[in-house]
Amino acid sequence: MNRIKRVVVKIGSALITNGGKGLDHQAITQWAEQMAQLRLSGIDVVLVSSGAVAEGITRLGLKKRPTSIHILQASAAVGQMGLVQAYETCFHQHGIQSAQVLLTHEDLANRQRYLNARTTLRTLLDFGVVPVVNENDTVATDEIRFGDNDTLGALVANLIEADLLIILTDQKGLFDSNPDQNPNAKLIQKADADDEMLLGFAGTSKGALGQGGMQTKIIAAQKAARSGTSTVIAYGREENVIKRVVNGEAIGSHLAASKGQMAARKQWLGGYMRCAGELVLDEGAVRVLHKSGASLLPIGVKEVKGYFKRGEVVSCLSPEGKEIARGLVNYPDEEARKIIGHTSKQIAGILGYEDEAEMIHRDNLILLS
Repeated sequence: MNRIKRVVVKIGSALITNGGKGLDHQAITQWAEQMAQLRLSGIDVVLVSSGAVAEGITRLGLKKRPTSIHILQASAAVGQMGLVQAYETCFHQHGIQSAQVLLTHEDLANRQRYLNARTTLRTLLDFGVVPVVNENDTVATDEIRFGDNDTLGALVANLIEADLLIILTDQKGLFDSNPDQNPNAKLIQKADADDEMLLGFAGTSKGALGQGGMQTKIIAAQKAARSGTSTVIAYGREENVIKRVVNGEAIGSHLAASKGQMAARKQWLGGYMRCAGELVLDEGAVRVLHKSGASLLPIGVKEVKGYFKRGEVVSCLSPEGKEIARGLVNYPDEEARKIIGHTSKQIAGILGYEDEAEMIHRDNLILLS
């Protein structure tokens, strides 16, 4: 690995609560010590920590993870107190200031709020602070939540343009088959984050405490790669795992970012999780986008799905339904339906005006596959 200057560490619920037995303070102390040493050596560190809901469940004496959103939010509110206190105490012992940053999907879906979050995190890093980031589960609902902290970790890596995302889990890494079922399963030590085979290796199972399985970690690695961030998935209880990974030791699965760093605006588009609508493209438009990185013109669109306003993010689909790109659309859905399949020169005659010649300008378009 090249010299690491900025790293995001994500720790899962099963690890941090020792399988649901309450916060594992001994493990937290060890992880915090490693991150503090990185910070004192000049490396910026952001921690994305699960565990608030799991800790709240323990404190409230609940037998299992509740399904009611209101009880989940109450659990998060109670558990967040213990989680932040534990980290603050540990970092303080090393002379490191920490800060709590709570985010929802809406904070990163809105361009201005995205930039505000980005500025806040970078300012904290400039002060030598270790931000402790978590989803704001006390207010998030199913419609606006990230769904898992693996995704949140990747989006934070995009925000700060991290060199490395370390996902600590209760598994040794990514295997080519389920190691619990196949004793001959092999650990995938190195791979390209965008390798399509990886999702086939990853299972979809979720733990009783957390919301993510190995599949969400692969998707997170793919999202992180859009800002040039490589990802390492490693067993969190390995001795000095964080320091050793940063030092380049071969631990877990290293999923490399094969492409260069994207412009910040396109990072935001790539991380945008909920699109307002969809544009189905013809084969010709798909080829042009892949080969030349050109703008998307109305003539290359076959169908418009959903309802959206000018400037909202829409998904671009191949004729087979695969998402190949997304971007900021120049026309609302009603007008888009009228001009698809037509040349740009015909727009004014159809609508009575021409706002833009493109359905999506190339500067506001990001290719996903």
